[in-house]
Amino acid sequence: MDTRQLEDLAAKLSRLLPPGLNGLRRELEDNFRAVLRANLEKWDLVSRERFDTQAELLARTQARLAAMERRLAELEQKLGIR
Repeated sequence: MDTRQLEDLAAKLSRLLPPGLNGLRRELEDNFRAVLRANLEKWDLVSRERFDTQAELLARTQARLAAMERRLAELEQKLGIR
């Protein structure tokens, strides 16, 4: 998550506060930002693009594996192994 998205999320959270907490809004927004940043750093996140690329690669690999398993089964049948 880039810095701009983090700032936007912290601002949105602070806008959800009840009007009676307006005086604390900036301090709470800073706290939201710090908590979000600290917790997001713990996660091993990847971009959507990279995730989609890996998902496509996995799908192709699974298809090739299934084809190889079918071919192996055919060869084993021809050789009378099973």
